[in-house]
Amino acid sequence: MSETLLEVSNLSVEFRSSRGITKAVQNVSWSVARGETLAILGESGSGKSVSANAVMGLIDSPPGHITSGTAMYRGRDLLKLSRSQRRDINGKSISMIFQDPLAHLNPVYPIGWQIEEVLRIHGASASEARSRAIELLEHVKLPNARERLRDYPHQFSGGQRQRIMIAMAVALRPDLLIADEPTTALDVTVQARILELMKDLQRESGMGMVLITHDLGVVAQIADRVVVMKDGKIVETGPVTEVFKDPSHPYTRQLLDAVPGQEPFRHVEQKREVLVEGKKLVKEYILSSNPFKRNAATVTRALDEVSFKLHAGETLGIVGESGSGKTTLARTLLRLTEPTSGEIAYKGGNVFSLKGGDLRDFRRKLQVVFQDPTASLNPRMSIFEIVSEPWAIHPGVLPREKWRAEVEDLLVQVGLRAEHADRYPHQFSGGQRQRIAIARALALRPEIILCDEAVSALDVSVQAQVIALLKDLQKKHGLAFIFIAHDLPLVRDFADRVMVMCKGKLVEEGTTEEIFSNPQDPYTVELIAASPHHDPDAHARYGTA
Repeated sequence: MSETLLEVSNLSVEFRSSRGITKAVQNVSWSVARGETLAILGESGSGKSVSANAVMGLIDSPPGHITSGTAMYRGRDLLKLSRSQRRDINGKSISMIFQDPLAHLNPVYPIGWQIEEVLRIHGASASEARSRAIELLEHVKLPNARERLRDYPHQFSGGQRQRIMIAMAVALRPDLLIADEPTTALDVTVQARILELMKDLQRESGMGMVLITHDLGVVAQIADRVVVMKDGKIVETGPVTEVFKDPSHPYTRQLLDAVPGQEPFRHVEQKREVLVEGKKLVKEYILSSNPFKRNAATVTRALDEVSFKLHAGETLGIVGESGSGKTTLARTLLRLTEPTSGEIAYKGGNVFSLKGGDLRDFRRKLQVVFQDPTASLNPRMSIFEIVSEPWAIHPGVLPREKWRAEVEDLLVQVGLRAEHADRYPHQFSGGQRQRIAIARALALRPEIILCDEAVSALDVSVQAQVIALLKDLQKKHGLAFIFIAHDLPLVRDFADRVMVMCKGKLVEEGTTEEIFSNPQDPYTVELIAASPHHDPDAHARYGTA
């Protein structure tokens, strides 16, 4: 038996407000041993992050209060330590990686300074801190580590920022690392590299690791044991292989059943009408290190002669990593950016020659659902105002006296209630807000809906509900979808055809079955291989853990 590093017993946390008391964590107990990875699995609101923040002393009080429990580390109860006592432990013995590195890295200091600060606070000299910072960045495989010490967080990609945060977290060689959703927003290949890096660091140092996540594939890939949480309580715990193969609690079974990538392939109907056709689209951006010197400029191609077709009633999936050109293609299709060359034909006419009323009519037929419904829904507008606004912009669609009844009908269609029309966005969960965004997109009775990472931020069961909703709406209204995502299992379940993009180029295209069963391009093979699978045996077979 390995040494137990941290043992949490009967932990309860509640938040008090004018609206009452919310019991976020209720009598939770778990432990983690040296060299072990414990995953705390659950959806938003399950209490998994709150329990970890309580261990780290990061619960704001008020409104948060730890009402019971202990967190024993080396004979000391972390929940009873003073701020100065905790300062000796946090970072040095127990460290944490947060979900959004851009929000937790200081934007006004170079990354080298921030890593060095961790070391200087705990007694290292300036020269020791500098050499150790370089060593750490090289250890987490950040390219050109020495040269990039003076760069700022915004100058790095999401995966690179996560590597920088990992370097800071392991700088003092902690006994225990708590990772809170460390790979949620990353591409599958970047996610695979980050998880591999974390396991390598764990093998080298023997540290314990607590992984907080809602991604069952990530749990299957790197965890030894799992704790499943729901509504602040632990509903199941045990070795990952046992829990995933034979779950004892219905909620765990529900999570496993909701994992995408288990549906049979969709079969494309032949001879459908072509709604939209892109022809050799090129989009170039001129980048200049010195705006006053022409010869300092370089040209980068975000789209490189991309051609595609979208047929009536089908779902076209577009996959690829960040920087592959997916969003640039979407912006070009929406006429939010003009291409350098090429054209998009809508029912035979060139979209880029449309003006005035013709352009407005095209945009009515093509609606969009964005990634973050919190950002795309106006917080000052009621749901009625949000869903009915398109009719004010396109006055010929629906008489004003019918707006109320139509809004209520749309809300019911997307799985909400008619009385929700008078509420505001902040009164809904993330999944409900995305349903509102879909209702707004349906208001103009479009032929095409473009979903740009529309479900990537949602929990797995909510994600499954939204995808089921989109499928039902497609059958009912004959909609065509352009579905942009980096989650390949999700695309596998929803799309009829798939386009694979890399560095602005279309590298492979075909039916979903062709792409996933017999990929031809090495990049597609790499994407599919990097996608985490919720079956632990699959990772053991392919050596990904």
